[in-house]
Amino acid sequence: MTRKTVTEQYPDTQPDLAPRTRGVIGLFEENCTVCMLCARECPDWCIYIDSHKETIPAASPGGRERSRNVLDRFAIDFALCMYCGICIEVCPFDALFWSPEFEYAETDIHELTHERDKLREWMWTVPAPPALDPGAEEPKEIAAARKTAEKLAAAQATQTTATGQATSTGQPTATGQATATGQATSTGEAASAGPDDPQGGEA
Repeated sequence: MTRKTVTEQYPDTQPDLAPRTRGVIGLFEENCTVCMLCARECPDWCIYIDSHKETIPAASPGGRERSRNVLDRFAIDFALCMYCGICIEVCPFDALFWSPEFEYAETDIHELTHERDKLREWMWTVPAPPALDPGAEEPKEIAAARKTAEKLAAAQATQTTATGQATSTGQPTATGQATATGQATSTGEAASAGPDDPQGGEA
């Protein structure tokens, strides 16, 4: 109320939208597994999904064939959508995102049902997520992956060091130790035997 009112000259000048503007929903098709969660949770029933199953051959001889869902159609009727964002929140594989695009008006209401090709184009207008705060906790997925990588690196370094020390020291093998022990035993017996008594005993 204390600032001067400024009229934005749209469409000559594009508006400065907030980073989390709810414009349209973009689809990242590669992440979609056709789990149907978004369609089931949509309160307006404005998401339409069609799919079919494909059989994947076994990866190795004697293995078992697998089946997967293949996406045939993914459409959203924006004439019914109320932009609640539930579909984006429940998607377990990050296939749906908010895009700030808002210029998709149509003269016919039936043309507001956009198929996956259009939703895919809007995906590339999705802004990058904001950076984490300097003191924020590291995501659990990244922390687990980093700890695993550090453990593997430490194990490899320990194995390499042990192998290098054994090579540089030149420790005798078990056969060599047995030969040396046998030589020492025979030499000791010869030394203990006297010159007159071959058995080494005193007369």
